[in-house]
Amino acid sequence: MKNMFVRFSLAMAVAVAALTPMVSPAGNYTNFAVAIYIPVNVVMSFADSNKLQSDWDRISSQVKFDKVYIEVQRDRNLATEAVLEQAKAFFHGKGIRTAAGMALSDSGVGGQFRSFCYTDPNDRAFIKQAAELAARHFDELIQDDFFFVTTKFDSDIAAKGSRSWTQFRLDLMNEAAMELLIKPAKALNPKIKMVIKFPNWYEHFHGSGFDLENEPKIFDGIYAGTETRDPEITDQNLQQYESYQIMRYFENIKPGGNGGGWVDTYSIRYIDRYAEQLWNTLFAKAKELTLFEWSGLGRPINPGDRAAWQSQNTSFNYDAMLQTYKSNAPASQPAPTLARVAGYSLEQVDSFLGKLGKPIGVASYRPHHSWGEEFLHNYFGMIGIPIDLHPTFPTNASVVLLTESAAHDSEIVAKIKGQLTVGKSVVITSGLLRALQGKGIEDIVELQFSDRKVAARKYLDGFGAGDGAVLGAEDNEPILFPDIRFLTNDAWPILRAVAGGRGYPLMLLERYGKGTLYVWTMPDNFNDLYRLPQPVTSAIKRYVLSDFPVRLDAPAQVAVFAYDNNTFIVENYLPGNARASVSLSAEFKKLRDLVTGEEIAAVTPGNTGRRRGNNERRVSFSMELLPHSYRVFAAEK
Repeated sequence: MKNMFVRFSLAMAVAVAALTPMVSPAGNYTNFAVAIYIPVNVVMSFADSNKLQSDWDRISSQVKFDKVYIEVQRDRNLATEAVLEQAKAFFHGKGIRTAAGMALSDSGVGGQFRSFCYTDPNDRAFIKQAAELAARHFDELIQDDFFFVTTKFDSDIAAKGSRSWTQFRLDLMNEAAMELLIKPAKALNPKIKMVIKFPNWYEHFHGSGFDLENEPKIFDGIYAGTETRDPEITDQNLQQYESYQIMRYFENIKPGGNGGGWVDTYSIRYIDRYAEQLWNTLFAKAKELTLFEWSGLGRPINPGDRAAWQSQNTSFNYDAMLQTYKSNAPASQPAPTLARVAGYSLEQVDSFLGKLGKPIGVASYRPHHSWGEEFLHNYFGMIGIPIDLHPTFPTNASVVLLTESAAHDSEIVAKIKGQLTVGKSVVITSGLLRALQGKGIEDIVELQFSDRKVAARKYLDGFGAGDGAVLGAEDNEPILFPDIRFLTNDAWPILRAVAGGRGYPLMLLERYGKGTLYVWTMPDNFNDLYRLPQPVTSAIKRYVLSDFPVRLDAPAQVAVFAYDNNTFIVENYLPGNARASVSLSAEFKKLRDLVTGEEIAAVTPGNTGRRRGNNERRVSFSMELLPHSYRVFAAEK
């Protein structure tokens, strides 16, 4: 009798699915779509139709959205066929598109995530069952962060054989993607779109089986985890710029196939940080933004530790946000929730995103399955160097910036030579120099990455022989650098870090063929890039951004997002005001603020560097940035 009831329920669910009309995009925003992810435990609470209606009233009154991801499985908990259809029909009736979600997490201990065991026949059967459940009800299925493997059970050890854990896991997860997810789902529903959402820890993916080389080809679409949260208190210490940078990186991995970015509400000390993650995802021109998750958006707002800028008219204006809610608040809910924070933030940027072109940045290269100087590109973004990260070597770029991860490419020295011989520039970090010692870099420049460390307190700018000009203060807090040995008059230390009265190369210049190689010495602690005096960072940018259209002179933790139509955004992540200037080609006469309409006139900057041999024709524009705020500009002739 029980089996008969199950078969009847399933038949009814399929019949309802056939009768439920497909819904066209709601189009609540001009420049992007917004989705909300609903975890399976929340989905199952929708069996109470009053609960679903109450949730809808609370959330939809505060944030406009176009789509929901209805989760079918998480932590081995499956949604029922009937509730999936009930929820889907409800949202379609409201004009909201629906798709399935799935999280292959297996609970965990104390916050340490545990994966399914992909060599266990029972786990494999369960995963296939969940994928088939989604395919029966939806035409799209997104895998949340957890499609990776960390188990080292007896069955894994036996299956691994002589392969490394990384190679075994890459092979295993590619097989699982096809055999447990894609083939079973498409066998039931040939038109289902299979999407994998990659999390924010891309530098370490390969070690757990995430395959940025092959999975974007296996799946119909990819998605980016842009949740960077707080850069200090979290275990990952992700920098704010990654919310933008990972979007562009994934777009370069699967052009046109990166469906969007995904932000949650966790681990923030002040509410502006949530808004910043949303904005930065959209500054990267995300087609869709997913808000994780439904129940979290209904929680009260905790403004957090923002007293230092609460009274200022910052980009996330808390009082203005409250006012937009109070003017339309339903009587049953006098106080806004996190949904209104999202709604206010999204409405704000939708007003100008359409005026921005395609994002641009300094070309950089990270080979698949590589690691070394992990996440350093995001620190570059945080000191005002826009990054355009590629999975293949960017031969079309006039300047290429390479970190240690590029050493994973066995042909990297030849590719560097190729750029230099045709008159282009290459910037390599000290970490890459170290990784290439004895592997051919000596054929370009004979340098030695030594085991000595220096604690620098002063910095000098000097293009050639003779006295150097002091950059910034004479006695800064010490920063630890490696000592790179060079041959006098072969390589030139154009920027020097001084320790105990002796100079050490912070940036070396070497001419090779028609091009120029720069070696940039990284501090042992990447966060110390933020502690460099501003004139030092600006001097570095003269070389790294030598031909880039926008050059920012600002304190660290002020970023610039540039676009190919002479527009750009400058964003201040600091808790205090920041004074900045932007250098552009001399053809531009003014900046127009695309939010306020304010115009800023150009001024001609002074000498851009001692004996650089480069007569730059540039103009600069000065601006003030409020704490945790951005400004949007168009350069006009």
